Amino acid sequence: MSPPVFRFAPSPNGRLHLGHAYSALLNAAFADRMQGRLILRLEDIDITRCRPELIAAMLDDLRWLGLPFEEPVRRQSAHFAEYAAALDRLRARGLVYPCFCSRREIAAASHARDPDGAPLYPGTCRSLAAAEAEARIAAGEPHAWRLDMGQARAACPGPLVIESFDEAGAVTQRLAAPERWGDAVLARKDAPTSYHLAVVHDDALQGVTHVVRGRDLDAATDLHRLLQALLGLPAPRYHHHALLVDAEGGKLAKSRGSEPLAALRARGVTAAELRAQWGFAAEAHAERPEKRSR
Repeated sequence: MSPPVFRFAPSPNGRLHLGHAYSALLNAAFADRMQGRLILRLEDIDITRCRPELIAAMLDDLRWLGLPFEEPVRRQSAHFAEYAAALDRLRARGLVYPCFCSRREIAAASHARDPDGAPLYPGTCRSLAAAEAEARIAAGEPHAWRLDMGQARAACPGPLVIESFDEAGAVTQRLAAPERWGDAVLARKDAPTSYHLAVVHDDALQGVTHVVRGRDLDAATDLHRLLQALLGLPAPRYHHHALLVDAEGGKLAKSRGSEPLAALRARGVTAAELRAQWGFAAEAHAERPEKRSR
């Protein structure tokens, strides 16, 4: 049997912080424990914010953590044609439709929320006549492509099972509920894909068998499991770890201005100290259930 494959897949749209470091080291710990591979993927579909200097800084931070990765490293921005082809497969089956609504229009029309807290799309463009939609696209009107959740679930009527594993390796199962995402965006107005479509495609393409990521992405797994079924892709096992939080209890995030690893390095903090703080030994690693930033 082939060895298990893990991946660390950050978006290089800002400097890495302690939360990224923990997730990367935890992936490495699982890979070591299970005698698997750990690969790096750059999820840089936002080509405006994911700048070359941020990618270079991120790679430098990962080397400082002692995490060398296999080359070449996959950059999603170089594979837009692959994601467009996956979207075309869904379009040919009538499972996606173009959406011309603005964020403001969606917020004004929706009273429900998706698992991320964003306004749940009310389906405004779902019933547009094909001729009208084609004319608006031909005229150059900006549009996204949304999954028709009703049609998608009809195409996958059976239960969708998500397998999760814990730090001891025990496997549990639960049923996915992708309906709570509504008609999710699969291709953005400014990019021929979305996070959801690209990550599902790449995990399958790269042979990823175990996905280790933060609990903030746990709910997204329901939608990913549906896309895997629709596209005929294998489903990895998942482990969603606890998030590092700041002094106020908020999760560490680039958008919140969390202290980057570069600042910690400048203050003299070493990678060995971080490993020791989180219980990661040089060769044997173990997850700790409760974690706070320095």
